[in-house]
Amino acid sequence: MDAKRIDVNGTAISYYDEGKGEPLVLLHGFCGSKDYWARVIPLLAEDFRVIAADLPGHGGSGLPEGEPSIERMAEAIKGAIDELGLKQISLFGHSLGGYVTLAFAEAYEEMLKSFSLIHSTASPDSEEGKKGRDVAAGKIEKEGVESFIDGLVPKLFAPGEKHQDEIQLAKEIGYRTRAEGAKASLKAMKLRDDRSHVLKSTKLPVLIVAGEQDQIVPPEKSFAVKGSNINQVTIDDAGHMSMYEAPEELADIIQKFMI
Repeated sequence: MDAKRIDVNGTAISYYDEGKGEPLVLLHGFCGSKDYWARVIPLLAEDFRVIAADLPGHGGSGLPEGEPSIERMAEAIKGAIDELGLKQISLFGHSLGGYVTLAFAEAYEEMLKSFSLIHSTASPDSEEGKKGRDVAAGKIEKEGVESFIDGLVPKLFAPGEKHQDEIQLAKEIGYRTRAEGAKASLKAMKLRDDRSHVLKSTKLPVLIVAGEQDQIVPPEKSFAVKGSNINQVTIDDAGHMSMYEAPEELADIIQKFMI
């Protein structure tokens, strides 16, 4: 896949654009990149136009000036979608990308046909979680991104020795995250709003995917809001990274949701 770049108000956004048909936009998680979706994109591109974007401060995307926030990330993705000339999309967000998806749905719902949270939650950080964000930012400041990634990535996968190759791939993607981008995202996640009301009020079709063994966002946290328009799916034996742990199953879930 060839990466492309688009300018959004002076900030470069890097993305993949594969396949043809109904547009489907994928957003990755913290210290990830569009490459998180490398095993899923070819499966989805058989039926859809699949756009996987690097969030601001990640991968090949720049970091806008100003105070970091989830809302500013959503604004950047909206700008990229506008530049691509897309009027309506289905938006799928993994982890941090799910927080951005919810902010997008709150601000720009008219641009969405449907949306999805993948290993994510509408709930805000707890006080303990906020302290953890500060600890993480301090670790990055003191020891650098690589040391932080080495500690973070194994926790994203289901316990066991099954996915060592995938863990290494995720680490290599994480190493490419700039310290400034990681710290900005930590601050944005720490300060993010509770967006449970977005799930409760939307009439759009919603897909929520959880990993049975997710140590970061357990299923009960992903599935806290229920509704007749909300489809909740658990992937057995998966942790926080089903795009690596069960890419075929995740792609199948997305395809069935899109029909």
